[in-house]
Amino acid sequence: MWSTFTVQDEEVRTVNTSGGRKRPHRTHSSSGDGISESQEGKIKLTLFMAVTGILLTVLGVGTEFWVELKPSKSFYNNQTCLVAHYGLWKCCTKTFWESDMDPKQEICGPLHSQGESNCTFFKFYTTGENIVLFQKTPEKDLTVASAMFAIIGLFLMVMGTICIIMAVSKGVQFFLKPAAVCFILSGVLMFLCLIVFHQSVLSFLASDQSIPLHHEMSWSVTCVGCAGGLVIVTGVLFLVLALPYNPWEKCLPKKTSDI
Repeated sequence: MWSTFTVQDEEVRTVNTSGGRKRPHRTHSSSGDGISESQEGKIKLTLFMAVTGILLTVLGVGTEFWVELKPSKSFYNNQTCLVAHYGLWKCCTKTFWESDMDPKQEICGPLHSQGESNCTFFKFYTTGENIVLFQKTPEKDLTVASAMFAIIGLFLMVMGTICIIMAVSKGVQFFLKPAAVCFILSGVLMFLCLIVFHQSVLSFLASDQSIPLHHEMSWSVTCVGCAGGLVIVTGVLFLVLALPYNPWEKCLPKKTSDI
C-alpha cells in the first residue's frame, strides 16, 4: 500500500484592508522555514547593505587609484615632474610642470593637479610582459594573485545576492545560510586582496633602491576595504536572520513578574 504524504506549503486566507477590499495573505506552515513580513523587511534592508558593498567593490576593483608613486622634484633636474599610479589592471603616469607646483614641496604632485596623463593596461595578463616604472618592475605574480582574490570575492558577492533574492521571492529561509557564507568569504577575500597587493607594492619598491619613491595607498583601496568590512557584517546579519530563534530573546530573556 502506498503511503500518503500531506505537504502543507502555505495557506491562503483573505484579510480586509482599510478600503474594504480583500487581498490574499500568505501564512506559511508551522515548519519554521517560512519568512515572516517583519523578517522580510530586515532581509531587504540587509540586502541593501550588501548591494552597497558590491558597488564599492566594483568601483575599487575597476579603478587604478590603488597606489600613488611620487619621486622627489630633484630626480629629473628639469622643468617637468613625473608621478604614477596603478591598480590591478592598469597603470597611469602624469607629467607636471614644476612651475605649476608649490615651490616649497619636495616631491612631485599632487596627483589631481593639471598635467599630461598616459594610461596603459598591464600586459602580463596577456603576453606576460612586465611594466617598468621609475626603473622598477612590479611583482606580477602578486598583482595577479590580488586580482584573482578580488574577482572571486566579487563573484561570491553576486552569488550571495542571488541567494537572497531567491529567499525573498520563494519565502523560505533556506537560502539565507549559503548567502551568509558567500558574503563572509567574499569579505575575507577582499582583505586578502589588499594584503597581497600591499606586499606587491613593497616588493616593487625594493626592486631598485637607487630611486627613492614616496608611495601612498589611494582611494580605490579605501573602497575595497570598506566593501570588505560591509559584506562581512552583512553576512553575519544574514546568519543571525537564518537562526530559528531570536538571539536577543535567548541572551536577554524577558522577566515575568508574578502578581
